[in-house]
Amino acid sequence: SPIVVVDVILTGSVPRGKAMLRAGAQVGDRIFVTGALGGALLGLRVLEENVGRELSESERNYALHRHLYPQPRIAQGLDLRGQASAAMDLSDGLSTDLARLCAESKVGAEIDAGKLPRAPGVTLDEALHGGDDYELLFTAPAKCKIPAEIKGVAVTEIGRIVKRKGIKLIDGKKRGVLEAKGWEHFA
Repeated sequence: SPIVVVDVILTGSVPRGKAMLRAGAQVGDRIFVTGALGGALLGLRVLEENVGRELSESERNYALHRHLYPQPRIAQGLDLRGQASAAMDLSDGLSTDLARLCAESKVGAEIDAGKLPRAPGVTLDEALHGGDDYELLFTAPAKCKIPAEIKGVAVTEIGRIVKRKGIKLIDGKKRGVLEAKGWEHFA
C-alpha cells in the first residue's frame, strides 16, 4: 500500500449458546435501538465544517462528544442476553445495519420514522444513515418485556419484523423503501 494502514482486532469468547447473533429475528418481533442516533455523523460534519445548518452550542458539543468519544453499549448488551432474538451494534448506520440483520435472519422490517430517537440537532437522514453511534440494534419477541432504559441508557421501540423482504420506512402517512445508505466497507 502507498499509505500506512493500522488495523485493530479484538477477540473474546462467549459462553456456548449465549451469543447474540444477527440471525434470529422472527416475524412479529419488535425492533429496538439504544440511545440516540445520528450524533456521531453530525459530530464528523462539525469537524469537517460541513453541517449545512446552524446548531446550538449544546447540539454542537453533544455531536462532537458522540463522534470523538463513542460509548459501545456492552453492559446493555449483556443485560439483553436471553431477551433479544437478534442483535448487533450500529456502527455503519441504521439503514445499512438493519438490512444486514434482516438478511441474516431472512426477514424484512417496517420502521416508524416518528419513533427514531435522534440526537440533538440531527436530521432524519442523519439518524437513518449515520454511522459510528455504536448503539445497539436488536429484536425481541412481542411477548418479551423490554424496559425503557437499561443501565441509564434509553431503549426505544422503532418498528417490527415482517415476512416480506426489504425494509419499509413509515413516515406519517407516507410509506417507502428504506435504502441502505450507511457506510459500506467495500464500496
